[in-house]
Amino acid sequence: MKDRQLLLAEFEQLLPLAIEWATAEEARVLSEGVALSGNELADARAAGVKEPQRIRLLRVESVPVPAHPQLRAAAETVHFLTPETRGLTLRYGIFVRWDCWQDRHLLAHEFGHTAQYERMGGIGQFLQQYLMECLTIGYANAPMELEVAKIADRICAA
Repeated sequence: MKDRQLLLAEFEQLLPLAIEWATAEEARVLSEGVALSGNELADARAAGVKEPQRIRLLRVESVPVPAHPQLRAAAETVHFLTPETRGLTLRYGIFVRWDCWQDRHLLAHEFGHTAQYERMGGIGQFLQQYLMECLTIGYANAPMELEVAKIADRICAA
């Protein structure tokens, strides 16, 4: 808990670093990734994405973690971006771990995050709320995570 309190105190300092990292990583996915298939486009629309044609998927061995020492330490403290992480959405760029490439539920979950980015107005606004929720409530109970879990369940049940 003490580590989380320290991160809360450093949040204002860490947020711009997180935004810079996320912006650069999104650009990487947009340049190296692939467009959605027809079924994936339909799922993205069902998740509430307004511009699903902008989404790109990048298959990776493991989801990247920030190189910046403070950001890396912060991610480790809250158990975010671990080796078990299967996907990561950075607005229109989505990293997908290689062994989860065809996982419809995971993709629907990530499309839900893209819809949140759109609704919230971009990377900065999204990260400010999302990271604060993960820090104060915890990833598993964060309202933004619970929202996309319901979206993915609904899409995959249809």
